Amino acid sequence: MMGLSRAGYYKWKNRGKPACEDKRRLVIKYVTEVHIAHPSHGYRWVCAYIRINYKVIFSESYVYKAFRYLGFESETKHKKRSRPRKERDKYPNLIFTTWETVDRPRQVIVSDMTAFRIRWFLIEVTFYFDVFTKQILTWRMADRRGDREQYIGGLDDIVALLKGHEEKTILHTDQGSVYASMAYNELIADTNIQRSMSRAGKPTDNPVNESLNGWIKEELYIDFKLDDCRHRDEIKDTITRYVSYYNKNRPCYAIGYNTPDEYYRKYKAGELEKKDTFSKRILTEEPKFVQKKRDKKQENS
Repeated sequence: MMGLSRAGYYKWKNRGKPACEDKRRLVIKYVTEVHIAHPSHGYRWVCAYIRINYKVIFSESYVYKAFRYLGFESETKHKKRSRPRKERDKYPNLIFTTWETVDRPRQVIVSDMTAFRIRWFLIEVTFYFDVFTKQILTWRMADRRGDREQYIGGLDDIVALLKGHEEKTILHTDQGSVYASMAYNELIADTNIQRSMSRAGKPTDNPVNESLNGWIKEELYIDFKLDDCRHRDEIKDTITRYVSYYNKNRPCYAIGYNTPDEYYRKYKAGELEKKDTFSKRILTEEPKFVQKKRDKKQENS
């Protein structure tokens, strides 16, 4: 009989009830009594009440499990009112996962604010990147925390840079309050700049900015000793030197270890193959890793 000895079977049959079962029944009994008498309290308060008045000690996590098992919740006269999510997508996402289809300079520009903590300073800097060349087209450092001018001033620079540029440019940002503001978007009303926004709560909709900001921070702190700066002017000077280094001297893996400025020059000189991939992009909200997983599954089937 399944290799079980007679002695082992009777030992199992005649064993007493396990202590954990008695403990389980006891906690359910006490939790039920206390909750019925004091329904306005949660599991932590009930746990303390049992310890003080019943002289029995249970852990808070054990009482919490009893609450879950019994379906108990603390009651309140303040009813929770669920509100429908406000639609914040002021501008559509024109990129989603098609970043690799960008096929020329100034076709897609991305912007984001990143903060640097340096000693007693919290410095906010807004960068504008060219997605194709990876160039930092412009940047602005805020005079004070939460200053809107760093965004506005940077966009003024972009509008001036694109003056006379006939082809359409997409400016992609997150849904920050300044990026969504009327004052910001009025600056591009009579230009060839078209707005695009990441979905709310989806930083992965702007992976170019997220990755570049990470590298820039690391290099500024480690290679350019940003932490050693003592004054705002010194911080600004260090970032200025870094931006020049980034565009002119820093090889970038994503563009074949060219520097951003060199890659831009090669494109303008006709040394790079010109493609027409961006206009043929297929927009989808499906994440890249899901697409790859599905494609791999189809290949193996």
